[in-house]
Amino acid sequence: MLEKFPVPVPGTGEVLVDVRVAAVNFPDVLLVANAYQVPMPVPFVPGSEFAGHVVAVGEGVSAFAPGDGVFGTVASGAFAEQVVAPAGQLTRIPNGVGHTEAAAFGVTYRTAYHALRSVAQVRAGDWVVVMGAAGGVGLAAVDLALRLGAQVVAAASGPEKIALCRERGATHVIDYTTEDLRLRIRELTSGGAHVVIDPVGGQWSEQALRGMRWGGVFVAVGFASGTIPAIPLNLVLLKGVTVKGLEIRTFGERAPEQEQRDVAELMELLAAGSVRPHIGARFTLDDSAAALRFVADRRALGKVVIDIGS
Repeated sequence: MLEKFPVPVPGTGEVLVDVRVAAVNFPDVLLVANAYQVPMPVPFVPGSEFAGHVVAVGEGVSAFAPGDGVFGTVASGAFAEQVVAPAGQLTRIPNGVGHTEAAAFGVTYRTAYHALRSVAQVRAGDWVVVMGAAGGVGLAAVDLALRLGAQVVAAASGPEKIALCRERGATHVIDYTTEDLRLRIRELTSGGAHVVIDPVGGQWSEQALRGMRWGGVFVAVGFASGTIPAIPLNLVLLKGVTVKGLEIRTFGERAPEQEQRDVAELMELLAAGSVRPHIGARFTLDDSAAALRFVADRRALGKVVIDIGS
């Protein structure tokens, strides 16, 4: 059931946006379930990622004007016809990029690129294993690892997801529901992965770590499986691997120079048409709860979006 709220008013440094498309991310599911690391006071409007047009700007905002096409993020409130966002959280939509692509791009592609470029420092020729490779962050990581010149192994569950990974350019795939993940990683990579990007967690994380070569980098991005794995530290010792974490919410605060560089490079790729998010499912605003359930049940292929305005 939808409820009516007053039209929001932008304060100092804020922008009011008419939302055209919102994107669903796994943290939205966690916030609704009160399972996110930072709880959200209730009541709140879900949704953190959106694209649309500027309606009004608050005092002190000079970078945007009414009519500008923008995309961005907020802590909550994106699943609505209008949203107020800090101007610093908005980016102008490049020419030739639609609202749907813009709404679906920011969170997953920034997460994947920061993990690959800044945290793992992937180099051309590296073997990169992407867990949950058919999901939003996973497909973005496949796209971007290929652009960085890496050799990509896409690990996913089931034939439909494996087929999508191949369609998006992955030449090496593993269905970890039917194959031995550790063994197949070592076979495909001739001795082990240099990098593992893991937005899933759960029972497969340890097997992926066991499939790494000495001195590799394992990046924990999230726990979409719902289970936070416990990694035996003896594996870290024996393999000489480095286990790192990426929290997209605070990355810009902790590594501002890397964040600015990564975002600039990403925007060049988006503007040039070199990368585009895969839209696996669309919902209406009335069906926002169903969209959240769709993501919570791990049925998403790529990004799930909510069409809000015309």
